[in-house]
Amino acid sequence: MRLLIALVALIPIASGFGRSADQPRLLDRVVPLPTALSDDFQFRKTKLYLLTESVPGQEKSSTDETVKGTGKGGKLSSTAPSTKSTTVQEASIRFERQYRLFGAVTKLDQRERMGNYFDFFWKARRPADLTVRLEYRQEKLHAHVQAQEISYPNARGSQKTEFKVVGDDYFDDGRVTAWRCLIVENGRIVAETRSYMWE
Repeated sequence: MRLLIALVALIPIASGFGRSADQPRLLDRVVPLPTALSDDFQFRKTKLYLLTESVPGQEKSSTDETVKGTGKGGKLSSTAPSTKSTTVQEASIRFERQYRLFGAVTKLDQRERMGNYFDFFWKARRPADLTVRLEYRQEKLHAHVQAQEISYPNARGSQKTEFKVVGDDYFDDGRVTAWRCLIVENGRIVAETRSYMWE
């Protein structure tokens, strides 16, 4: 009987861990918001990844190994990264590609995953009802701004928010050329991070 009660008590906890992250909703119209930046909220890190059909590292250019000049004593020096650091970078990029394509068996499955991925790591120092919004421009749409957002009721502590522009959105409208990510509380921007191309 105790075992049954313990199992029933663990079901809500287990379902909370097994729940997938909320999916972003695409906004029909992007409305500018007032800014009231707060030290209670901050972006900690941003991870960007562009998944394309070409596999990175397979197209080696001859300029990668070109010697750029000589150092002291007439020894040749190169501005190209060392072989060891290049190998580590290529391995991490290969891993990211495999991670994003995991489970995509057919070419159609893989096509649906091609595009831009955005991972934002942020922190809330006090509990608040927050919305994280990604505003972005795409190559073929020029100045037209689109947005996706995810709501976090009573958010506090370190969080991670994932956005993606993939599949037909990516192939029809092109890659993302500029973006900014906002943390919004009560209709006001309280934290912001942006690409250098954003105005």
